[in-house]
Amino acid sequence: MGKYIQGNLIEGETVVYETNLHWITFFTLKGFLTLFIAPLIDRLTSEFAITNRRVIIKIGLVSRHILEMNLSKVESINVDQSVMGRMLKYGTITIIGTGGTREVFHKIAHPMEFRRQFLSRQQ
Repeated sequence: MGKYIQGNLIEGETVVYETNLHWITFFTLKGFLTLFIAPLIDRLTSEFAITNRRVIIKIGLVSRHILEMNLSKVESINVDQSVMGRMLKYGTITIIGTGGTREVFHKIAHPMEFRRQFLSRQQ
């Protein structure tokens, strides 16, 4: 479990599913130009989790993008996958919250399982 998620769990909260960026992030122009260091840092500093109470996502090392949303405030989690994404099990998730909040995260490993875990906890 990631350090950010572990350090920000509230009393009685447990992680039920966790994933990270897919290894495909290494095979980008950014990866080749930085000798795979930038994608490694991105992968090591990104955390995606569903707890029994919230969806928690943290991306970034110096500049951070953090999403913490109660499960009851999430309207839906949409998944977009290309043919290659379906074969290699990665994709884009879009989290839509009440009030029109829309957050998009690309190249997530096992996005369908992330969505399934969310749906199984939604009340």
